[in-house]
Amino acid sequence: MKTRIILCRFNQIVVSIPSLMLLLVAMGVGRDGIASESQPGQQVSKKIVFIAGRPSHGFGSHEHNAGCLLLAKKLKEALPNVETVVYTNGWPQQTDALTDADAIVIFADGGGGNIIAQHLDELQKAIDKGAGLAVLHYALDIAAPEGREKLKSWIGGYYETYWSVNPHWRAEFKALPEHPITRGVRPFAIDDEWYYHMRFVDDTTRLVPILTAIPPDSTRERPDGPHSGNPTVRSRKGMPEHVAWAYERPDGGRGFGFTGGHHHWNWAHDQFRTLVLNAIAWCARIEIPEQGLRTTTPTIEELLANQDEPPPANFQPETIKRQIESWNQQ
Repeated sequence: MKTRIILCRFNQIVVSIPSLMLLLVAMGVGRDGIASESQPGQQVSKKIVFIAGRPSHGFGSHEHNAGCLLLAKKLKEALPNVETVVYTNGWPQQTDALTDADAIVIFADGGGGNIIAQHLDELQKAIDKGAGLAVLHYALDIAAPEGREKLKSWIGGYYETYWSVNPHWRAEFKALPEHPITRGVRPFAIDDEWYYHMRFVDDTTRLVPILTAIPPDSTRERPDGPHSGNPTVRSRKGMPEHVAWAYERPDGGRGFGFTGGHHHWNWAHDQFRTLVLNAIAWCARIEIPEQGLRTTTPTIEELLANQDEPPPANFQPETIKRQIESWNQQ
């Protein structure tokens, strides 16, 4: 049976699957409405919906559209039976966009215009049916008090202005916890806009830090501001900070927060990418194999595809290629 691929650049990309797979989805749903976890080797389909925010930061940064399309492509590479739907350029207009989603991935800008805060009811309905939720980078910054509490209950934490900070720094992840999300992932180091000092749930028994590193003291010495610094952050010099985490909700659903994702090229770092793909699949209650979700390193051509702006005149792809080779030879 053939898989159909429907392409529409500015609305959605849907990879549909045979009806037999959809039947298996229904067979995998428990009486409580939460989809049961698939086991290795099972041909159970899951539906994962990606929502990409509008362009905001220029070439190579906050590439929500290109990032979601690339992650969906790589997820299909590792898990051909997964159905992926990617909505680009903001919240989907389709009222049934989240219907039957096993997991939702949101990669978008945050702050006062955070699309999560604007669509709490729609997300709550999907989450009440068992959908997992993965939130990447700036989408973690949510200003509305109700949105903050919802996001905290869904994924275990969020970015809070005048409490959390957003410096660029090279994080060294020297050890990783034993968790399905870290399967097949080796300790690594990479530069990104790693937000830290997040606001987490009070009861952390269901929360597992996935990426933890000690930020340079210089990142704590910035002046007070909504994103730059505050006395509490400055008092924590030398202390480890969590920049990615997994959360299991009391209802059995799953959430994932990931503060990296500023630099689009970082998706070509095999450890960085594998960890996020594992996390997305985990949120959909897919059993992660011991070797993790193995995918080929994106080429420069794949990384350039779907970016919001063309490369500037001074863009040097060979520099990016050398960086990627350096990452993945370690």
